[in-house]
Amino acid sequence: MADFNIFHHMPWEPTYAIYFFVIGISAALFFFSALSWFNDAFLSLRHRAFYASFVLLVIGGLLLIGDLSQPMRFINILNPFYLNFASPLAWGGLNLVSFGLVSVLYYLAMSTQSPHAKVLGIIGSLLALGLPVYTGFDLTVHQNRPVWNTPLMPVLFVAMSIVSGAAVATFLALGEERLQGVLRAIILWSAGAVAVMLVSLLGTTAYGGVGQELTFMLMTSGMLGLIFLGLGIAVGLAAPIALLLVLGRNATGTMAASVLLLIGGMALRYSILIGGQLVQTYF
Repeated sequence: MADFNIFHHMPWEPTYAIYFFVIGISAALFFFSALSWFNDAFLSLRHRAFYASFVLLVIGGLLLIGDLSQPMRFINILNPFYLNFASPLAWGGLNLVSFGLVSVLYYLAMSTQSPHAKVLGIIGSLLALGLPVYTGFDLTVHQNRPVWNTPLMPVLFVAMSIVSGAAVATFLALGEERLQGVLRAIILWSAGAVAVMLVSLLGTTAYGGVGQELTFMLMTSGMLGLIFLGLGIAVGLAAPIALLLVLGRNATGTMAASVLLLIGGMALRYSILIGGQLVQTYF
C-alpha cells in the first residue's frame, strides 16, 4: 500500500449524472409511447410521453455538447470515418443520433396517422433500450474502477431508466386510474429489481479486495454516503416502495412515491458516477 497526495482530475464530471438521468427517462417515455400501439391502457400517453421524451433527449444532447472543450466537435459523431468503433462511446453516439432521427420520423408518422408509426415505434424502442445499456456499458468497461466494473451495470441502468420513466409517466397520466395502476406495478417490479442489484453491488464491493473495500467505505460514509444510502436508497427507493405497498392505488401516495423515486434516481446515478472515480482521484 502506498499513499499519494497528487490530485487527479475527475474526467467524468457531475454533468454526466444529469445526462444519465434525463436520457434514461427519455428512453422509458418513448417506450411507453410506443407501447400504446399494443396496449390500449397506454393510449393516452402516446403523444404526451413522446413529447416529454423528445424534450429530454434534446436536453441530454445539449448537455453532452456543452461538456466538450470544443462543442462543434459533436459533428464528428455524424462522420462514420472519424469514429473509433472499438470504443463503446462511438457506438453510444451513433445510438443517440439514430434514436433522435427515428424519434422525428415517429412524430411525423403519428401526426399524419401513418401505418408506419407502429413500426417506427418498435425500432425506436429498441434504440431507446440501447441508451441505458450503452450508458452502463461505458462504465463497466473501466477495469480499474471497482463500482463500475461489473456486468450488473448495464442492467442496473435499464432498471433505473424504467423506474424514473414510469415515475414521470404517473404525472402525465393524472386522473387515469387504470393507467396509474399499470404504472404502479411497473414501478414496484423495476424498483425491486434495482434494490436487488444494489444489494449485490454493495456486497461484492465490500468484500472485493483493497480497492473495492476502500470504494465501499467512500460510498457509504461522509457526504457521498448520505447521497447514496440516504437519498438514493432510503429516501429514493425504500420509502416509495413502502408508500406504494401501504397506500395501494391512492393517487396522492403514488404522486409522492414518484417524486421520491426521481430524487433517488438522480442521487443513485450521481453517487455511482462519482464513487467510481474517487479512489483514483484522491488516493
